Amino acid sequence: AAYPIEYVDTIDYITISTTGDATDFGNLGRVMSEVASCSNATRGLSAGGYDTGAGAYSNIIEYITILTTGNATDFGDLTQARGLMGGALSNYTGDRGVFLGGRLPGHSYQNTMDYVTISSTGNATNFGDISYSGSGASCSNGSDDRAVMAGGHNGSAYVNNIEYVTISTTSNSTDFGDLSGDARNSQGGTADAGGN
Repeated sequence: AAYPIEYVDTIDYITISTTGDATDFGNLGRVMSEVASCSNATRGLSAGGYDTGAGAYSNIIEYITILTTGNATDFGDLTQARGLMGGALSNYTGDRGVFLGGRLPGHSYQNTMDYVTISSTGNATNFGDISYSGSGASCSNGSDDRAVMAGGHNGSAYVNNIEYVTISTTSNSTDFGDLSGDARNSQGGTADAGGN
C-alpha cells in the first residue's frame, strides 16, 4: 500500500553513544525536503532543498547550535537554489562546509560546489565543480581534510564515479575511482575519524 507523504519542519536529536528514541530539538524555518547538512564541533547547517510551502527549491542556509536545543536560525544563501545535492561535508575542526551539486528548478542538474565557514554566518562562495551533478553519497574524514563523493546523476544518467576534494582548498574534484557495482544515486556514505 502507498503511504501518504507528509512533510514536517521538525529537528530531532539523539545521543550517539547511547541507544534510544529521538527527542525533539526544535524546528527548521520552513517545511523542507531534499536538504543537505553538515557540522563542525558546535554548529550544524541545513542548506537548500525543496520548500514545500513555497513549492520551489530554496537557496537558504540555516544553522543550529548543537549543544543547545532550539529552532534553526538564518545563516545565509547558497549560490543557487537547489535540492537533491550530493550531500554536504565538513573538515570538522577546519570549520569549512562544502555543498555538492544538486537539482535546480525545472529538474535540471548542476555541478557547482559551494562552501561556507561554519562558525560564521554569510552567503556561500563557489568552491569548484564536480564532473557530474550530485545526488549521490558523500563523506569526509577527520584527519587529512579529504572529502569523497560517489555515484549520482550527470543530468541524463546515473554515474558510478568516485571523486575527491581537499576541503581546506578550493578546486574542481579529482577522480578517485569507481563504485564496485552499477551506476546509482541517493545512497549514503560514512567515514571514520582516523583517515579511512
